[in-house]
Amino acid sequence: MCTTCGCASSEPQVEDDCSWTTLHSYEHDQAHLHAAGRVHTHDHTQGGGHAHPHGTHGRHIHLERDILHENNHHAGANRERLRQRGVFALNLVSSPGSGKTSLLVRTVSALKGTLPVAVIEGDQQTANDAERVRAAGAPAVQINTGKGCHLDAHMVGHALDRLPQNEGGLLLIENVGNLVCPASFDLGEAHKVVVLSVTEGEDKPLKYPDMFAAARLMLLNKTDLLPHLDFDVNKACGCARRVNPSIKIFCVSARTGEGFEHWLDWIRAGCASAEAVAGPKSAGGTSHCDRA
Repeated sequence: MCTTCGCASSEPQVEDDCSWTTLHSYEHDQAHLHAAGRVHTHDHTQGGGHAHPHGTHGRHIHLERDILHENNHHAGANRERLRQRGVFALNLVSSPGSGKTSLLVRTVSALKGTLPVAVIEGDQQTANDAERVRAAGAPAVQINTGKGCHLDAHMVGHALDRLPQNEGGLLLIENVGNLVCPASFDLGEAHKVVVLSVTEGEDKPLKYPDMFAAARLMLLNKTDLLPHLDFDVNKACGCARRVNPSIKIFCVSARTGEGFEHWLDWIRAGCASAEAVAGPKSAGGTSHCDRA
């Protein structure tokens, strides 16, 4: 697991449409942001954030607690920052290939001109997804995690610095494709949204229960392919609700737009609530969202 194996110890990079910067992980004692090309490390832990085979069980637990405690500190700061601005933030998680980016692109296109939308993209390499989002009409920042298999709150905080500081609206965070480690890492979002596609197994929620238990909403994507597949929608939804009885489920197709109004209405309601919590100061007292 990432909280102990050290898989996120490589230095992530953050990119907007202007430049790349290298971001030092909070697993070091001191974390800094530098211009691309100026890379150095500060290793004050002697272990560099890694768990070693000869370590005791007590050290293993202590290391995990330290990493999660530090992450939660950054997540709390992100959440308060977003709360004060009245921004509704969602953390989208899934296996690779579920269609998260296509969902984001269609969501951005559908909401364009009605409320501010910004996107943080997480991948191990390339800025391809951020470029797709920008082409759809939203500002996007790409985080490349290198060997890391999830985003953390420290990375997201620096990405927020590079986005327009809108009052109100929506922030969509696309996490690295992984249904294990992102479940443990709060980014400061209002909700996790887990995406499952009909090209995957119906029992995936039972195989990865922590993620589905942590999610407020499940999007069952690629429903346009159902006529060509032997996929049981009721079984998939039942498995999700065995893990999380309160999870909300929308069946959608990012390709055709089927079911998208339910998803968009849910977003609009979340944006309205976030602006109401922030108070009249947000957006000059004028809501960007339709009140649900």
